[in-house]
This record gives sequence, C-alpha cells and structure tokens, in this order.
Amino acid sequence: MSNAIEAPPYRANLSSESQLYGRVVLRLIPFLFICYVFAYLDRVNVGFAKLQMLDELKFSETVYGLGAGVFFLGYFIFEVPSNLILHRVGARRWIARIMITWGLLSASMIFVQTPTTFYIIRFLLGVAEAGFFPGIILYLTYWFPPSRRGKITAMFMTGIPMAGVIGGPLSGWIMATTHGWHGYSAWQWLFFLEALPSIIAGVVVLFYLEDKIDDAKWLSDSEKQVLKRNLENETGPREVHSVFGAFRNRRVWVLATGYFGFMMGLYGISFWLPSLIKASGVQEASTVAMLTTIPYVCATVAMVLTGRSADRWKERRWHAAVPAILGGLGLVLSTLTVQNPMVSLVFLSLATMGIMTGLCQFWCLPPAFLGGMAAATGIAMINSFGNLAGFLSPYMIGWVKDVTASTDIALYCIAGSLVFAASICLAMPKAVVNR
Repeated sequence: MSNAIEAPPYRANLSSESQLYGRVVLRLIPFLFICYVFAYLDRVNVGFAKLQMLDELKFSETVYGLGAGVFFLGYFIFEVPSNLILHRVGARRWIARIMITWGLLSASMIFVQTPTTFYIIRFLLGVAEAGFFPGIILYLTYWFPPSRRGKITAMFMTGIPMAGVIGGPLSGWIMATTHGWHGYSAWQWLFFLEALPSIIAGVVVLFYLEDKIDDAKWLSDSEKQVLKRNLENETGPREVHSVFGAFRNRRVWVLATGYFGFMMGLYGISFWLPSLIKASGVQEASTVAMLTTIPYVCATVAMVLTGRSADRWKERRWHAAVPAILGGLGLVLSTLTVQNPMVSLVFLSLATMGIMTGLCQFWCLPPAFLGGMAAATGIAMINSFGNLAGFLSPYMIGWVKDVTASTDIALYCIAGSLVFAASICLAMPKAVVNR
C-alpha cells in the first residue's frame, strides 16, 4: 500500500463558489434568454399581424384562433421525440437545428393567402420548434443544482415577457412603417424581419454552447469538479430512470394537467393581449403595441423577485400557486373594467404577472423528482400535454368572440383553469418538490 497522501478534493468556499456560478450564469443565461426571446416572438407575433392580416385576407376570428392554435398540435406530436434526441445528441446541435428550421418557417408566413396555408405553416412551425423549451429546462439541470434553479429558471423564462417588451414596440414599428415595401404588406414584413434573428442565433449556437460541464473549455478541472459535486449532492432520490418510466409516473400526469391550466392562461394573454387592449378603447396599432409592454415589464420584475424568494426559502409550491390565483383574479377584473382602458390595463398587468410568475416556478417541480432519460421524457411530456392548451385557448377565445361579440366568458374559463393549476401545485408532496 502506498504511503503517498492523496490530495483532498477541491472544495470552493462560499464566496468563490458563488463567483463560479456567476460565471456559469453569465456564460449561459443571457444567450439562452436571447434565443428564447426570438423563439417566443416568432411564436406569438401572429397576434400583432392579426391586427391587419385578418382584414386583408378576409379571415374570421375563428380562423385566426384555429391557426394560432394549430401550432401546438405539431408541437404536441413531436415534443417527446425531440427532447429524447436532444438528450442523446446534445443540446448544441439539436437547439441549432430547431432555431434554424423554425426561423425559416416563420419567414415563410409571408406566403399565407388562404386559411389552409395558414394552418399548414403554423402546424409545421410547431413541429420545428418542438423540444426547444423543455430541452433548455433539461439543459439547465445539467449545470445548476435544485437550490439555484428558481432564480435561474426565472432569468431564462423572462424571455417570455421580454419578447413582449421588445416585440411590442418592434412589431408596432414594423406594422406602421413597412406597408407596401416592395409590394408586400406590413404583416408580411413582420414575419420576415422577426424570423431573421432566430436563424442567425441558430448558427451561433453551434459555436457557442457546450453540451455538458466536461465540455466547457472556459472552466478549470477543479471548477468542473465543484459543479458536478454540487449536482450530485443536491439531486436527492429520483423516482424513475427510464424513458417509459416517465409515462408510468402518476406525478408526471398530474403536473401535466396543472401545466395545461397554466398554458390556458399564458396563451390567452400572449395571443390576445393586443386585442384585449384594443377592446378597452385604444385604436391606434402603434399605441396598442406600446401599451402591451407594460404588463410584460411588470411580469419580468415579478418573475425574478419570486424566483429569488423561492430559492431563499426552498419553497416551490406556494410560489407557483399564489401567482396563478392572482393571474386568474386579474383576468376576471380586467373584464369588469373594460370600459376604463387604464384600469383594465392594471388588471391585465396583474394577470400577466401572475400567469408568467406561476408558470416559471412550476418548472422547478418536475426536475425535483425526475432524473436521466426520465427527465428528458417527463419534462417533454408535461410540456407537450400542457401546450395543447395553446391550441384550445386561442381558438376558444376566437370562437366565443365570434358568437357573443365578447371575450368575457372565455376569460372566465381561463381564470378557472389557473385556479385549477394552483391546486395541482399545492397537491404535490412538499418533501418531493421543495428543494
């Protein structure tokens, strides 16, 4: 037996470890955030194009609602296979593929002339984008332990409201200034110009992202050891470790139904916020676009502050449930004050804050008990099932508006779905998810 003394494993003190995670955050999160902004903007800019597109193409509100929602059928079908491929081939190549193909398809929206072509391209856009969001949620679990995921997930998911903050004024400017350029309408330029950043970012992904900690050349061996050790120490027991195990896990299906409730709210807001603001009495498209930034700015702040609180207290359920309930309340109150644009905007801001903040904290729940291939499958399953609400919610609002000349009944249904989502979060065992 050798008498040589083995060097103790590298252990960072609290200060240096925080600095290390600060470097990882700075390396990954801003870039992933930007990619998510582009993704979400390409997904929901149809809400701004609608303000001109429907009149020009003679589409009804129901046609628009179905076209906005059919995206999620393609998304649903290919979500789980896409996430499994990402887990096998790595995030770098697969995220690049997703971004480039969805950018090209989003740009092809300029060729829409009939409801059929509208439905086809929106469906294919869903196929192309399937796996991006759950893939990033899975990717973050490769780098950050549970105790840090509340804030990290919030920082990434602020891409949703920031897509509104950036996309509102940008879309309004495009719609106001590009009509007639080279014979194309403003809504066509909107789709084309906002697709270009996604294609460029997809190419950059190939050269910028690393698939896992061991691939990061910007980390020393001792720093990699710290990151991997923290993941191992904080992960805790997982319930399933196989692809098919996720399908048999009761908690996965329970969370999927809760996520469906959250997504009813998210896509109700995302696709219809410009129309809801317009219904309160604001007519100018540029003014509508500017006002949509207010709820999204409020949501961005709420998401980050709530994420920090969740990590500090190591509490996940109430940090997801309370915002969901407030989101539903905001939707109901916005319908009761629709004759007063500014008051209605306040309640729409409350609704947006609650929906997006609750949704963000929801995504700290599944990785708490899913590991390995089960995490890839389970996260994708929850996301794909929940995103079926993206099909139902816009279509339901459009249909209700065509039938009743009001969106009130649909918004009440969405508010109820948010309360249901809150109850699902609270039903999860505290010992399982509060990490």
